[in-house]
Amino acid sequence: MRKHLKIIEDNKASQGIRLTNYIIDLIALMIINIILSLISSLLYNLTSNSFFFYFYNNNSFLWEYMMGTIIASMYYFLWENFSNGRTLGKLITNSKAVSIDGTRPTTTQILYRSLCRAVPFNAFSFLGQNGWYDSWTETRVINITKYNEAVNAKMEIDAIGVKEIA
Repeated sequence: MRKHLKIIEDNKASQGIRLTNYIIDLIALMIINIILSLISSLLYNLTSNSFFFYFYNNNSFLWEYMMGTIIASMYYFLWENFSNGRTLGKLITNSKAVSIDGTRPTTTQILYRSLCRAVPFNAFSFLGQNGWYDSWTETRVINITKYNEAVNAKMEIDAIGVKEIA
């Protein structure tokens, strides 16, 4: 059980920032899907192997949902795991995912965050206090600038009365 820090809750990214992150990441995922579709079509034209054609173009809703979920999960996992809790959207909006105790999310937390996005109606969970995958993984998305300012203010308050050594 992680210690739940108030400074994390006080500096969460707004719902507007979260929506902006989602839209930016959605655009990035669309671009990735277009590239994968073009590569699949190119490989089909070069090899005439029907696997490449049906792999990405079989018009099955269930298959497209599954492939979209796998690609999105990989996108979020790779970005958040290798860029300190950030995705392309979070880089642009200066926000990041952190554990509720203020530390960098573990690889397991990031994996669960990525997989929980596949839960139907997950996007609507953000109409409340925290989204499901934030609650389930004990993580939050914070505004980095506001968080750093709050940490610095706390450090300055804690330093009051401490003798400086020259």
